[in-house]
Amino acid sequence: MILPKVRDPRFVTIRRGGTLTDSDHHLLALWAAACAEHVLDLFESAKSEDPRPRQAIEHPRAWVRGEVKMMQARAAGGHAMGAARDLHGAARYAAYAAGQAAVVAHVAAHELGAAAYAIKAARADTPKGESEAAGRRECQWQRDQLPKKIRELVLDDQRLRNDICWSVFGC
Repeated sequence: MILPKVRDPRFVTIRRGGTLTDSDHHLLALWAAACAEHVLDLFESAKSEDPRPRQAIEHPRAWVRGEVKMMQARAAGGHAMGAARDLHGAARYAAYAAGQAAVVAHVAAHELGAAAYAIKAARADTPKGESEAAGRRECQWQRDQLPKKIRELVLDDQRLRNDICWSVFGC
C-alpha cells in the first residue's frame, strides 16, 4: 500500500477539487518515469523479451506530450505490473516501478510508488550488507532529478508517506 487512506489535495488536480496544476502533474509524471527508467535494466536483464515495462515508462511522457490519453497510460501501467508477476527481487521491483510511473497520469500520488519501487530494486540488486547504502544512493539520485518546481512537494510527500512506502526515503 503506497497511497494514504485520505488523499492529499496537493496531488489532486484543480479540476477535481484539489490544488495540483496540470503543469505540476506533468512534472510528477516525468520524474516518476525517470525514476523507473533508472532501474529498468534490472528488469530487462531478467526478461529482455518483455517490452511492457519500457512501454509503460514511455506512456507518461507521451501523456505529457498529449499523444496518449490518461486511460492508455493507466492501462500500460497495469501491463507493466503484470510483467512482474512471475519475477522476484530487483526485476520484479523494477517492473512495479515502471507500472507505478505510468499510472501517475491517472493518480498523481503514484509518483512515490515509482520512486519507492526503484529504491527497492536498487537494494535488491545489491549484496545484503550493501543494500541500505544502495537504496540511499538511489534515493539521492532521484532527489537530484527533481525539478525545482515540485521539489518541496515531493520531499514533503516522502516525509509524510515514508512509513507506508517501506521507509525507503531516508537518504
